[in-house]
Amino acid sequence: MAINVSIDLGYEFAVKANYQTVFDTLSDVPASASHFPKVDRLVDLGGGVYRWEMAKIGLAQVNLQTVYASKYVSNQAKGSVVWTPVSGEGNALVSGSWKIVDKKKSTHLELRIQGELTLPLPGLMKMMVAPVVEGEFEKMVEQYIDNLTKHFGGEA
Repeated sequence: MAINVSIDLGYEFAVKANYQTVFDTLSDVPASASHFPKVDRLVDLGGGVYRWEMAKIGLAQVNLQTVYASKYVSNQAKGSVVWTPVSGEGNALVSGSWKIVDKKKSTHLELRIQGELTLPLPGLMKMMVAPVVEGEFEKMVEQYIDNLTKHFGGEA
């Protein structure tokens, strides 16, 4: 038996760093991932595909680990970094995008993330587990944004 938990997040913010610095960091998956909390391992599978192995989180008697792979495509002219899920790797499908806009004295960022996580738990646990997993993921993404903002010299 398994339960599915859906994640759908969106954020907008601006940083003091210039466009090129921001694009270079966000389009370099290992560099970008180094700012994301609780990444146990990031594995380069080749061809722009990376497998994320997150640290295990404990919920009472249950330890859960999220593992997924996504294919990354960057386009400097469009100011975008887009990732799409790769099926058959782990227990989640994660997609998303960065939209990077040069505002001359700052760089405006839009982050979108969608995910579908499959957990090996009885259906009865969904009401208890889903909000915890959603909250944990949201906290990690917000910490990621905070870490990137500091890296880019603060919010504009």
